[in-house]
Amino acid sequence: MSTRGTGRRGIGLIGIVYLVIGVVVAATHGYLVAWNVPANILEGLAVIVLWPLVVPFGVDLHSLIA
Repeated sequence: MSTRGTGRRGIGLIGIVYLVIGVVVAATHGYLVAWNVPANILEGLAVIVLWPLVVPFGVDLHSLIA
């Protein structure tokens, strides 16, 4: 009888918490507005992923991407 390893799939609880915090940070810092402009979509997604740079270091992605 062979047993196959049950690999974990998905991002897990820590990944979900990370993304939720990213969405909250993006919303509170004004990055989730005017989704009809491609640059705004890029900014919003970048802040959701890079929120650790925005909160403690005050990086302004508005000026970096636009």
